[in-house]
Parts: sequence; structure tokens; C-alpha cells
Amino acid sequence: MGGVRVVVVGYPAAELLDIACLTTTFDYANRAGRDPRYTVGVASPGGRPISCQAGLTLAAQTSLERLRGPIDTLIVAGGEGHLAAAGDARLVGHVRRLARETRRVASVCTGASVLAAAGLLDGRRATTHWMFADQLAATYPAVRVDPTPLYVRDGQVSTAAGVTSALDLALAFVAEDHGGEVARRVAQGLVTYLHRPGNQAQMSMFLTAPAPSDALVRRLVAMINDAPAADLSLTALAARAAVSERHLTRLFVAQLGQTPARYVRTVRLEAAAHLLASSRLPLARIADRCGFASAEALRQAFVDRYGVTPSGYRASYRVTVQPSAASTRNPTPSGTSSSMQNSANDRGTTRSRR
Repeated sequence: MGGVRVVVVGYPAAELLDIACLTTTFDYANRAGRDPRYTVGVASPGGRPISCQAGLTLAAQTSLERLRGPIDTLIVAGGEGHLAAAGDARLVGHVRRLARETRRVASVCTGASVLAAAGLLDGRRATTHWMFADQLAATYPAVRVDPTPLYVRDGQVSTAAGVTSALDLALAFVAEDHGGEVARRVAQGLVTYLHRPGNQAQMSMFLTAPAPSDALVRRLVAMINDAPAADLSLTALAARAAVSERHLTRLFVAQLGQTPARYVRTVRLEAAAHLLASSRLPLARIADRCGFASAEALRQAFVDRYGVTPSGYRASYRVTVQPSAASTRNPTPSGTSSSMQNSANDRGTTRSRR
């Protein structure tokens, strides 16, 4: 393996999609026609074929034992076999050895277990698939596990969340190596977003929050989700439910693990994030629709939750494709050019909202 070497480490019962998202992204970057080109290979213990958890078998190009540096990017895939891989002293030892000869080390999904076993995540902030974050934190207390973001970059070591977040991390690497325009073209070829911010939550609250068993709370939650711009103050919600504010707060904490105010704020932020990604509405209009007192109030709340401004978040989603006479080496079906649609103003104002 020569050139800019990218090595993806697999093992028995690795997740095929983890590996494919990575190798395909770097392959499309090569098709974009920008040098230096990536040389991508899959390595496994003994160079043996990888029986992936999906039931398919993937050939490896090289063995971990024979692999030598320097390597540009070393990425460990996740999968059902991650615990056995993390418990394999020889595999972990080779990953540790190769990391010393690598510019950029990363993992996808539960591949973080292997990096943690190698001591590469000690003292670092890291993420993994949200379903396995507690397991990682309990097994490796020296790692500062954050289950929320899509990916985390801490120095030369990066960790990505579950499965297709490999696309987001790989696109971030392509942008770092070749610039935003090449990454945009790769994203267009992959028919995916360019690229979701690393601080974006892995899972929407609407997918992870359990349905309240209490009928009163269930009714209020439905109302909040349907009308985030309404007056959703504690006083208004308690009056609508015909209970005291204290009793309503107790019910929300018992049923949802958070106060009514915090739940309302999270719903409004997710509604705003959806509008930023799917519309061209100015920030002031979005703030108004989602129940924020002003665009500035929305901006501050958005940065606090997502770690990025609303316009920065929107820019990561808005890719406008137009025909051009670009090289036929472009990975998209035809040459394209792209522009990012930003918010006109992060600091507009709108009417007051309780």
C-alpha cells in the first residue's frame, strides 16, 4: 500500500456498513480528481476474510501483523465482534503499534472499544453508538464518554457514533485534506448531506423519549410537539391541565426525567433545527414559529445545545446542485457545482414570546 494510506481495521463480526461507508467515501474523493490520492485497504488479523455480522464475507487486502507505517489514517470499524476484538491482546497490540506510526487515528461505532483497550482514548473525550455508550464508560473509566454527538475529534484521535456517522467523519477528513469543495462533490456523489456537524445529536428526542404512561402528561406532550410556538410557560401548561405548577413539574420529572420548561426548550430547538435544514426561512421567522422570543434567543440556545450557530448548522445541510462543465472524473452522475445556503442574519428580531 503506497500513496496516502488509509487503513480500515476489521475483525470477525465487524459491521459491513461501517467499513463500506469509509472506503466508499475515500474512493469517491479519489474520483473527484484531486491529488494526493488515497490508497485504501482493509486489514484483518492474519489477513483473513472478515465474516461480517450482516452475513456477508469481505476480503481483506492485508494483515495487521504485516502492516507497517507510516500510515495517514487508521480507522477501526465497529460491529457485534467488538468485545472479542477488544479482548484480543494481539489485535489490540497491533492497533497500538500502528497508531504510533499514524497521523490520524479513528474508530466508528463500537470500534471505540478497541481504541480504548489500546489506551488510545485515555483522558480523551470520545463517543460511540448511543446504545453502547454506558458499556464503554463502565469498562474504560479513563475515557470521557459522550453519547450525544455524531463524532468527536480530540487531538489526533477521532471517534464516530453508530454506523452511517462513518460518512460524516470520513467527509470531515476529506474536507480537512482537500477542502470543502471536494467534500461537497463527494457528498453529492454519495447522495448525502454535507456533512452533519459533529455536535449534532445522534438521535432525535422524538425517537428516544419514552411515551408517557400518564394520560395528562401524554396529552400535554402531544400539544407541545404540535404547537411549539404556543404559550408553553409552566403557568399556562398547569392551567390547561387543571393542576398546580408543582404537581405538573413532579409529573414531568417522574414521566420524562425533566421539567416542563426543559422539555419545551428541547422540542423548540429540534423544531428549529428541522426548519434550518429543510427550509430557507430567515432566522427571525424560524424563531417566531418555534416559540423563541427573538432570533438572538434562538441563536444562543442553539449554540448551547448543538455547539454551532444556526447559520453554521444550516450551511452543513444546504447543498444546491447546478449543472456545470466539471471534469467527468467527478463522482456525481454529471459535473456539478454547489453553493451553501446560509441564514441571512443570525441576529434578527421577532415578537416577544413567553
